[in-house]
Amino acid sequence: MKSRRLFLGLAGAALFSAAQAYSQEPVDLSVVQRIKAEAFENSKVMDHEFYLTDVYGPRLTNSPGYKAAGDWVVKRLQEYGLTNVHEESWGPFGRSWTYTHYAGHMIEPQYQPLIGFPLAWTPGTNGAVQGEAIYAPLNNDADLEKFHGKLMGKIVLSMPAKQLTMILEPLGHRLTDQELEARATSPDPSRLANPFRPPVAAGQPATPEEREKQIQFRKKVNQYLRDEGALAVLQYGYNGDGGTVFAAAGGSRDVKDPVPPPMVAVTPEHYNRIMRLMEHKIPVKLEFDIKAQFIDSPTDSFNVIGEIEGGRKKDEIVMLGAHLDSWHGGTGATDNATGSSVAIEAVRILKALNLQMDRTVRVALWSGEEEGLLGSQAYVKQHFADRETMQPKPEYYKLDAYYNDDTGTGKFRGIGAMGNLQVKPIFEAWLKPFHDLGATTVASFTSLTARRPGGTDHTSFDYVGLPGFGFMQDPMEYNTRTHHSNMDVYDRVQPGDVMQAAAIMATFVYHTAVREQMMPRIPMPKPLPKERQATN
Repeated sequence: MKSRRLFLGLAGAALFSAAQAYSQEPVDLSVVQRIKAEAFENSKVMDHEFYLTDVYGPRLTNSPGYKAAGDWVVKRLQEYGLTNVHEESWGPFGRSWTYTHYAGHMIEPQYQPLIGFPLAWTPGTNGAVQGEAIYAPLNNDADLEKFHGKLMGKIVLSMPAKQLTMILEPLGHRLTDQELEARATSPDPSRLANPFRPPVAAGQPATPEEREKQIQFRKKVNQYLRDEGALAVLQYGYNGDGGTVFAAAGGSRDVKDPVPPPMVAVTPEHYNRIMRLMEHKIPVKLEFDIKAQFIDSPTDSFNVIGEIEGGRKKDEIVMLGAHLDSWHGGTGATDNATGSSVAIEAVRILKALNLQMDRTVRVALWSGEEEGLLGSQAYVKQHFADRETMQPKPEYYKLDAYYNDDTGTGKFRGIGAMGNLQVKPIFEAWLKPFHDLGATTVASFTSLTARRPGGTDHTSFDYVGLPGFGFMQDPMEYNTRTHHSNMDVYDRVQPGDVMQAAAIMATFVYHTAVREQMMPRIPMPKPLPKERQATN
């Protein structure tokens, strides 16, 4: 019995020692110190931000701004000494779009400039046009019949007046300790979301069939407005007030889809004034002058790729990245020039310090993210695996991890584990040197794995079972002022936050690139059922 107890005690001690050793992931603090010094004392991250926003923004995929930004990134990465820097084609994306002039005014009963911007993939006005405003909500076939023959030469207001309330909470917010703790706590496993369906927002169609029906009706309305001779369509953005307008597309990048009349989103205060005047039977005359252009070629897009070649394990890859494209209301500063600037800065830091890494580091800046993670999904399919068949390509087994930045200007507060329990102690060790800078939390280490891509680009990797991770950030003004809005501009970026993010990104990439073993993975997903492959 004594021998048996001794054996069990020794075995237990060995298991405890192994677990303790695993939880004590090696951290090279001397390298972390150097990374911090370079990131904070010699930062170039706001210079990257300046060029991507003030010089080349906005960057709608395949627009002249996007192409110019991509060319600039290639040049900058080459200047920093990266190799294999190139614009890697994927597609088809479809046609692109840009606009070069917007002016909106109320002419009668009094003059007022209208704060707003045109919706993507809608045409210009071919010079200034004036027309009487008419309220015409088009929500079903009965509405189409009701307004038949009544929209010729009119400017159509398509939404009801928006009820506005006083904003009593700060627009900017940093996560509290309690909020961080809540994010690190996994929900009831029985209530986890369907792994193949993203969360449904209130009022949005819940099933693929309902979504497709809604899409088809929107196309029908766009053609109807064109056939009825409407001069333009006016609406307020899907969020915001006080001059901040959140809006995206009104038409389609598919050349086969109907082209609507010019469409404009304005601040709801200006929209509501027009609505009140019409409700009082006072005619309203509006004027718009918009220069917009559809870009039919090229139909393919590109991601920007560059590498720092590794040493003894150079065929293994550690990736980092962000999406380079943006919407067009502002200059795409926090969505997502911040993420792109952080990724560029992270590889600059690694090269500036001449850090010797075993694995090759590959930075990727994606296009088509705003239209559905198109660039990263195409890259994953081309290089690693097709989710439908799950027949991995050779590179599938060589990718160590992918790290992504895409939720605004807020500092990194932690990282999501994407259901990969084994990375939790590793990430906790790597975050410790940044606790004093607010990065403390590893979240989502118990969750569904291989979820359908959604939100941002690391989920394209996770969907095929590759270790893809996104950093958790302070929300700041992301959902209240900047996300897809006309206020998504350089001045909303917080320099200290993106410096901190670049230091953490560089540290995670470095430790992954020199780690003895590759990062642990979740089990490889099974191929999709045939009935789901066509709708994936």
